[in-house]
Amino acid sequence: MLIRWILRVTVVVMVGLAVPSPAHAYLDPGTGSMLVSALIGVAAAVALAVKMFWYRLIGLFRRPRRGPRPGVEGGSAADE
Repeated sequence: MLIRWILRVTVVVMVGLAVPSPAHAYLDPGTGSMLVSALIGVAAAVALAVKMFWYRLIGLFRRPRRGPRPGVEGGSAADE
């Protein structure tokens, strides 16, 4: 029942967006490059968020390392 309602709302919204309406405006050539750069920025932000989420998810399943930490002689910084 809920799925049918969501599907109907989606179809109505898509049809409403597909109907052309007159745009009484002028878009200069710089607008296209602005939109492309905005899309690249959004894609980069989404990629970074996915990367951070992925490393946190993988970190939950990895075992902690038992060897000495890099950059610290003889083990951990707590030994100093």
